Amino acid sequence: MGGARTGVRPGSPVPGHPGRHRRPPRRTGRWVLLAGAVALLVLVAAVVVPRLGGGPASGPSAAPVDTGDLTAPAKRDVAMQLIASAENPTLDWRGQYGYIEWDVEGVPAENRGYTAGLVGFCSGCGDMTRVVERYAELAPGNDLQQYLPAIQRQAELGIGDVTQEGLGEPFVDDWRAAAGDRLFRQAQDDVLAAQYFDPAVAQGLEDGVSALGQFVYYDALVMHGPGEQAGAFGGIRADALEEAAPPSRGGDETAWLHAFLDARVAAMRTEQAHQDTSRVDTAQRSFLEAGNLHLVPPLRWSVYGDPYAIG
Repeated sequence: MGGARTGVRPGSPVPGHPGRHRRPPRRTGRWVLLAGAVALLVLVAAVVVPRLGGGPASGPSAAPVDTGDLTAPAKRDVAMQLIASAENPTLDWRGQYGYIEWDVEGVPAENRGYTAGLVGFCSGCGDMTRVVERYAELAPGNDLQQYLPAIQRQAELGIGDVTQEGLGEPFVDDWRAAAGDRLFRQAQDDVLAAQYFDPAVAQGLEDGVSALGQFVYYDALVMHGPGEQAGAFGGIRADALEEAAPPSRGGDETAWLHAFLDARVAAMRTEQAHQDTSRVDTAQRSFLEAGNLHLVPPLRWSVYGDPYAIG
């Protein structure tokens, strides 16, 4: 699962003009003139058009706000761009299949081994093992299959005890080369969906949260992994339940997500490599504070000091 990779890789948050978009004109209100039967003119000042979730203005000429869950293709693409901004300083998530690096965070006690692919699959965390195993199922005899015993050994050793034995530069080269194979990309997609994305959406629907809440869960699963122990996704959710209730239990969605993010930040700060909590503070929480529960573009946020924009 991924970690904070800040300043490690070259990347342009927005092609052609890093991190900056010209904000479209905001519709703040309109003057309405009503003609009465007795020719009385009534001036209604500054009728503010409601904006749902930070999205487009409502009204007869406006398109309805997309309130679909994170599985809608456009919403999933937004989620993948948000993840990429935190994991790979870029919005080009489709270009990350071939990414791979050893000990990205540089904290020996928290060394996750090789971090690679779409969401930072880690050799020391076990999800990289599942990617290579899945690739072997889809393309038996592929060039990465020979490294499977060494990757499995890293997962057994665990975080902080991993080594490069049996891997090294040949493995790095073969991982990068495999990114050109659609079956390798499918293997990453399959593991991502099974371990992180689908469980996040399922738990979000169970808790009654909208697309933003589902993304909040997704990002937490990617960084902290599944499980009920302290610091894992289930442990974070359990801590949040002590402070608030999700909508499915009669709670307010915004209050619930703030409680979850508070618990998430507390979990991050238990690790030296995750002291920078901007992927929560100036990204997810900024959307929440703006009332954009449906992740409706335009979206603007920053992670590790880099600005990003969608729409």
